[in-house]
Amino acid sequence: MHELHVLNPATEELIATIPAATRQDVHAAVARAAEAQRSWSALAPGDRARQLRRFAAVVDAHLEELAQLEVREAGHPVGNARWEAGNARDLLEYAAGGVERLTGAQIPVAGGLNVTFHEPLGVVAVIAPWNFPMPIAAWGLAPALAAGNAVLLKPAETTPLTALRLAELGLEAGLPEGLFQVLPGAGPVAGDALVEHPGVAKVVFTGSTAVGKQIMAKCAAGVKRVTLELGGKSPNIVFADADVERAAAAAPGSFLDNTGQDCCARSRILVQRSVYDRFMELLEPAVTSFVVGDPADPATQMGPLISAAHRERVRSYVPESAPAAIRGEAPAGKGFWYPATVLEGGPEDRTAVEEIFGPVAVVIPFEDEAEAVRIANATDYGLSGSLWTRDVSRALRVSRAVTAGNLSVNSHSSVRYWTPFGGFGQSGLGRELGPEALAAFTETKNVFISTEE
Repeated sequence: MHELHVLNPATEELIATIPAATRQDVHAAVARAAEAQRSWSALAPGDRARQLRRFAAVVDAHLEELAQLEVREAGHPVGNARWEAGNARDLLEYAAGGVERLTGAQIPVAGGLNVTFHEPLGVVAVIAPWNFPMPIAAWGLAPALAAGNAVLLKPAETTPLTALRLAELGLEAGLPEGLFQVLPGAGPVAGDALVEHPGVAKVVFTGSTAVGKQIMAKCAAGVKRVTLELGGKSPNIVFADADVERAAAAAPGSFLDNTGQDCCARSRILVQRSVYDRFMELLEPAVTSFVVGDPADPATQMGPLISAAHRERVRSYVPESAPAAIRGEAPAGKGFWYPATVLEGGPEDRTAVEEIFGPVAVVIPFEDEAEAVRIANATDYGLSGSLWTRDVSRALRVSRAVTAGNLSVNSHSSVRYWTPFGGFGQSGLGRELGPEALAAFTETKNVFISTEE
């Protein structure tokens, strides 16, 4: 039997060995899910909402346990992990509030009454990544269940523990057997089986653009619905009229949070030339004072990378001999550590074009607003970004001009469960979160009733 070996990224200790799902396991899970979904979707909306609220309450009662699992399997600082567990709870509560508000429309027509219904899709596959295992699993899980679907969750091979625990908590809260199942396994085995199974109506995938394209192609064969949240190379644009001190103080968190393993990381810092030197002076102490260390310590701001293989990938972008404008410290010894690194470069450098997915940023000067927009858009990605300015008109102009799905002004906040999230271009397809999240897991049915005699 194939197994998944889960390592603690901070210590390289083996913390769990999990049986890996086979194609046969996936096929059996789809059958169980389809049966459970029929009963689940037939529940009165208020009853479905109550069950989801009970699920949220059970998650809330186990927040610290879930956070500690995240610390051990993903190497996230405990403060971040507590937020992530709370976010999973909040998403369930928010989705529960939408069950009774998933309304159709009455459309005026001649000769009768026309109404629309939001019908659940059936069985939904959620393929979650390793960088934010709990929240991103819940992005798909919560609205899909609320809309009346069953969910099969395939976590990343390196981070299955929180997903498995969430499924146990769902059963403890009273969810029907088979409605929410977790299938830990290899992407080419369990992942492909889910994507290709005719009984799976929709696939929600978060991960690399390369794998997202493969999943989209396989879904096309069955005209299967798909939502993709893929890579990013987000800009952080600092104009000369900004509060430069505040912008520099906030910049480290925008690309060092989660050790840079974030699709929304602002890893391209564009600074107007007239304040470039001042910004770099302020940036250095802000980066070097970012606390790197034991993820279990509440004071820690940055932990290790997820694996040895990923650390080597990050290193390939910044050879030890490469000059770095700023380089932080990282613990020695066991663990997949990598120091915070800031490079200076141009908009066409490899480090300014490709997603590194580590604690590495490149700072690029620009002359004026037009050049800032041009550099910001010189990428195949379009997920997120920030701009810093005191000029409200400029904030609006540049926000409309930058091709990205989620932008923040004088802030680096990208994700709120109340608002839609998704990307342009190679960053993905569709939107998650926000008030329309439930509708993304339904089909619209139109019914005309003639009133003519």
